Amino acid sequence: MSVATPHRGTAAASGTAPGNAAGIAPARGSAAMNAALAAIGPLTWGTTYVTTTQLLPPDRPLLLAMMRALPAGLVLLAVTRRLPSGSWWWKSAVLGLLNFGAFFPLVFLGAYRLPGGVASTVGAVLPLLVASLGVVVLKVRPTRRTLGAGLVGVIGVGLLVLRGSAVVDPLGLGAMILATTLMAFAVLLAKRWGRPEGVSLLAFTGWQLTVGGLVLVPLAFGFEGMPPALSGANIAGFAYLGLIGTALAYAMWFRGIERLPAASVSFLGLANPIMATLAGLVVLGQTLTLWQLGGLVLVVASVLLGQRAARS
Repeated sequence: MSVATPHRGTAAASGTAPGNAAGIAPARGSAAMNAALAAIGPLTWGTTYVTTTQLLPPDRPLLLAMMRALPAGLVLLAVTRRLPSGSWWWKSAVLGLLNFGAFFPLVFLGAYRLPGGVASTVGAVLPLLVASLGVVVLKVRPTRRTLGAGLVGVIGVGLLVLRGSAVVDPLGLGAMILATTLMAFAVLLAKRWGRPEGVSLLAFTGWQLTVGGLVLVPLAFGFEGMPPALSGANIAGFAYLGLIGTALAYAMWFRGIERLPAASVSFLGLANPIMATLAGLVVLGQTLTLWQLGGLVLVVASVLLGQRAARS
């Protein structure tokens, strides 16, 4: 495998892409196109619940997290044949732990112990966390419009997915809060550090997936034991979740972090519960109430307002 070496004298050599320290993306392509491509990530993540319940083995959250990250990371490493160099060894390890090694098991833990509506509502605070933590990491103060759009998003997701009978489990709630906080830090650090010059998005994604997947191997085997025999449906589910819902989705997500303001990318994460709701309607035959329709409208409005507020 060849080793990626940033050019001397460039911003990438210091670990920061041009404009990233200020939270402002390089002007490449239209903002609408960049946002549309970045939204591929959250939209495919929205199919995770249906894929997991319909195709994957039950009650194996660590196995699912490992199989989602490690095979996809190894495939990307084999295809791109690039390894980190210099400070990017530890930076890739940090991002891989935040995005996958810690985030995936926490999300699965929250999903198992919380009703889906509660978990989604906690995840909807991502734009507010990115805006707040960005003051420290990127030295960028959030505008009132950004904060207002974030609140609209949380309310909209709550109306869309919460049920009156939902019971909150403290451990599951803590796991989701921590997972969302880690994701916010991952967005901000990726924005601040950028990507080494000459390294493709697929290689950059592969580094992180491999690190996160390797961290999950001893956890999966230590706590859950040997995996069960996989059926054809299991293999198809893992293939889709790993290659489409993870490798492709996160490559597009990282591309969006590079080219859009951090706050703008975080609002695109709200496409996740939108797609999850639509997948439930189509695949599981669910229906929407009037309140849920109102929540859907608010979430879409939050995403659009968030894009305008972040760019302005």
